[in-house]
Amino acid sequence: MADLDTREWVLTNGLGSFASGTVSDVRTRTYHGWLFAATNPPSGRTLLFSHLEASLEVLGSVVALGTNFWGNGQIEPTGYELLRSFDISPVPKWTWGQDNWQLTRQLMMPYGWGGSSEENPTPHSLLPTPYSQFCHRILIHYRYEGSHTAILRLRLLIAERDFHHQQTAGPKLQFSQMLGQQQVCLQAINSGRFGIPWNLRWTQGNYQPDAVWYWHYGLPEETKRGLGDKEDLYSPGYLIVTLQPGDAVTLEARVGFPDSMLSVITDKTFAEAVEAEQERLSQIFGWGERGGNQFKIQNSKFKIKELLPPASSLPLPSTDAINRVSPHSPLSQQLLKASDQFIVYRASIAGPTVIAGYHWFNDWGRDTLIALPGLALVPQRFDLAKGVLRTFGHYCRYGLIPNAFPDVNGEPIYNSIDAALWWIETLGLYLEATQDWNFLAEQFPVVQQIYKAFVGGTHFNIQVDATDGLVSWDARGVALTWMDVVIGSHPVTPRYGKPVEINALWYSALCWLSQWAERLSQLEYGEPVRLTKQAQRYAQQAEHVKTSLQKFWNPQLGYLYDTIEPDDRRNFQIRPNAVLALSLHHCGFSEQQGCQILDLATASLLTPYGLRSLDPGDPEYKGKYQGNSEQRDRAYHQGTVWAWLIGPYIRAWQRFYPQRSLPFDWQPLRDHFLSDACLSSISEIFDGDLPHTPRGAIAQAWSVAEVIRHIK
Repeated sequence: MADLDTREWVLTNGLGSFASGTVSDVRTRTYHGWLFAATNPPSGRTLLFSHLEASLEVLGSVVALGTNFWGNGQIEPTGYELLRSFDISPVPKWTWGQDNWQLTRQLMMPYGWGGSSEENPTPHSLLPTPYSQFCHRILIHYRYEGSHTAILRLRLLIAERDFHHQQTAGPKLQFSQMLGQQQVCLQAINSGRFGIPWNLRWTQGNYQPDAVWYWHYGLPEETKRGLGDKEDLYSPGYLIVTLQPGDAVTLEARVGFPDSMLSVITDKTFAEAVEAEQERLSQIFGWGERGGNQFKIQNSKFKIKELLPPASSLPLPSTDAINRVSPHSPLSQQLLKASDQFIVYRASIAGPTVIAGYHWFNDWGRDTLIALPGLALVPQRFDLAKGVLRTFGHYCRYGLIPNAFPDVNGEPIYNSIDAALWWIETLGLYLEATQDWNFLAEQFPVVQQIYKAFVGGTHFNIQVDATDGLVSWDARGVALTWMDVVIGSHPVTPRYGKPVEINALWYSALCWLSQWAERLSQLEYGEPVRLTKQAQRYAQQAEHVKTSLQKFWNPQLGYLYDTIEPDDRRNFQIRPNAVLALSLHHCGFSEQQGCQILDLATASLLTPYGLRSLDPGDPEYKGKYQGNSEQRDRAYHQGTVWAWLIGPYIRAWQRFYPQRSLPFDWQPLRDHFLSDACLSSISEIFDGDLPHTPRGAIAQAWSVAEVIRHIK
């Protein structure tokens, strides 16, 4: 491994805490470190423990194993040159070595909530133990092999800062340390304010207090993004460990003051934690152990048929044509493991939610609801799906579903036109998979609240047009669809008026409402006569909307207008929203139209990693997502490839071309998942231009979720 490998990895704990770094062990981002603790799950993420700077002495010769970028452009030391191998499964593992020695290091972040014991959490529980039992910790395990005694020196590098910002040394920032038996307790003091206490424990070695600042670490990925790119880290001391051949040392960094009630860590602690995590995943996904770290499926938790949308006038594709995860394949197990990293507990709502992506996103309503079928329905995590749907339904206000929840007391943020419609669509998929009509009866008042608000009007001038039955909105300075970038007070893709995928969602929602009212009347939930009449009214409205959807048809292009603007002008840009409109459970477009739309989308938008957000032939197209924040924002939905859109494309293709194979090769995306960008995850976005460089968040929930729904 002579070259500096900056591919990344991420570990999570189900609370929003994470650890992340690179294959070569060099930190390139503000978001690289070993313990970012989510002090107000899943938010309040604070870097406490950056890393251990390691050196090894054998026969009087000292080698530095670390690798650092510095602000002056230098790389020093160059420990990556001694790096022989790196493995990601089951946990990140580095192996350094020379002719007469070898040192391995493994990192593991134990699951932090949901059980009867914080040391061995119950894996399938959705609700956590009391807040005091939330546990944010990282385990580090070193093992030495060689022909002579070695001395391992581990220098602590620590911080206390928000995960979006860098730490700068100064007289107001100090750190206290309290040394105990094989442990040290650390706490920042900033302008007289005490920070988050945490402690480091170890199985063997002698700790030497030796306070020193390390100035001007360089963060080259932040330089590329036009953001702050220098960091100062504090070192309170170092640990010296004498190792005989075959010896190991295990360390644990844990948030909180030292606790005498905790069991003593031993050399078995790390392996036991890895085993506990494998057992947790095994119980969730129905895996059984099969020697070492391999898994097999004991009983399939995948439904035979995918949750595919039946076209209103088209046959459902045969199950033989469906690309899906084989529950027995190693790839599927890695995908499902990756999917679990996004499922977290949110303290402010006391329930589960979905982190949109790592490193920098929180949970978002739209992203969560789009990702939920892949994250929860395909692997039959039905309790999880039900819990998320119930939580979002509980917070429905003004007929809108939150797009974000506050971290402290306060109302959620309602700035999305489509989150409520995605909630109905995902509820429909959940009900199709579970036949849970009691849950439908429970949530039907929320469904009706959304319907009444859209028909009668709600925030942002969202309202159904009485003449054509289509949903419209008009509020300047905001962006309410998934293309939601706003620079200052100017949306980059405003999409005022009647967006095509919003009205496709509205049509599907009306179809669901008609079906559900009829179902509830048959099951005698509520008043059967009234429900039957409601079902008829919803069906009539759906037919009206289906007719009006033809306003989006552009016969010259053989495609759908992206929006019908408030003044009735049509936006004829070729965007993937037309494909979204074809992919929903209920589709209002004809077979001929669907085929024409897919043909043009395949020619203009399809890439090996997803769909472009704009046709390359458009004068507004931007083929590379790079530069400072504003430059990147202007490219975000103007040509950038979105991996999650491959799911809607496949579902639309299987609907309109059921007998034809996909014009899409999985291999590049499969290779990306296994060996590119963030190992064992899928990036948020890619450049529209070749070679489609991965960009944005290194691990994105809906990217992973949509692949789970379809890849073999």
